[in-house]
Amino acid sequence: MSSSWTPHELQRVNASNELVIAVRRADGTLRSGVPIWVVCVDQHVYVRTWYRRPNGWFGHALRSRRARIEVSDLRADVTIADLGEGTTELRGAIDNAYRTKYASNGSSTIVQMVSDTAAATTLRLEPE
Repeated sequence: MSSSWTPHELQRVNASNELVIAVRRADGTLRSGVPIWVVCVDQHVYVRTWYRRPNGWFGHALRSRRARIEVSDLRADVTIADLGEGTTELRGAIDNAYRTKYASNGSSTIVQMVSDTAAATTLRLEPE
């Protein structure tokens, strides 16, 4: 059973440009951390990748479903839910969160993060 993010934790995550995610191996040890963009929508934390690789952090995350994240002064163990595109409403909200938060990174980067390919990689991170 997972718990909810506190308002303070959500604020820390949302205020950060990226978080570091270290996926857990089958034996519970952590892989090397990878920095990744992150957004918060409706009291949930979401990440995506625009470059899906079965042997990269994303592929390991799909197999493990567990990780540790670090952002600012927050460190949390999380479970990973694979949402894919999710509902139309959720996808739209997450797309808009990426557009708003990362607008200063340039339109070509944003286009990649809100593409159908990237949306299909949407993961929700839930605190353990």
